[in-house]
Amino acid sequence: MSKLSTAAAPLQPFERRPSAGEFAYGSLREAILSLALPPGTPLSRTALAARLGLSQTPVREALMRLQAEGLVEVVPSASTHVVRINLASAREALFLRRAIEREMVQQLAEAPPAGLAERLRAHLAAQQELLERGDHAGFSAADDAFHAMLYDAAGIGGLWEMVQRRSGHLARLRRLHLPVPGKARTVLQEHGALAETILAGDSVAAEMVLRRHLSDTFGRLDEIRAAHPGYFAAG
Repeated sequence: MSKLSTAAAPLQPFERRPSAGEFAYGSLREAILSLALPPGTPLSRTALAARLGLSQTPVREALMRLQAEGLVEVVPSASTHVVRINLASAREALFLRRAIEREMVQQLAEAPPAGLAERLRAHLAAQQELLERGDHAGFSAADDAFHAMLYDAAGIGGLWEMVQRRSGHLARLRRLHLPVPGKARTVLQEHGALAETILAGDSVAAEMVLRRHLSDTFGRLDEIRAAHPGYFAAG
């Protein structure tokens, strides 16, 4: 049996690049969640493919994935559009996040992993800078990154991806709320309080801060709907 020659070229690591379908899905999903494509927007595969520089096939695949997440309605041989915000779906996502994240912060408070304090401070400093610049898009992304970092710290990073897939309606509702004067600053203050209670080992206080933090947007629901009446599904 011959041996592999030591002179053979070394194996090259796989460099993961997003496929055309992944690129289309990620781009369209971000546009929907950021409200760059508002609820009710008609979606033409031809126009989207041209804007993304792709063929229609990956765009069609992306739209089907977004339909499975409840963000797009695809009607064969008819219209395709961004669905309006469904409050029942948003409430389900909120329930899911509260259930997971209350357990998560309790675990972190009881046994903060090494390096957590430094990571928390770095995230808070980055959010402070974005707040001072008035960068709502960047601040929203940093808000998600803060929570994703906590999931990773608790060893449940895979659940963040699952939660994200179920939270499209809640994410858009929160994005509508973020530009309201004082909201972004409140988010940063609550993140700071959450970091402080976790690092202090106070799991009870951490859970209380988290619940208030996640529930605030629904407490302002009437105000948000009044400002954006066309963005919500009936019922």
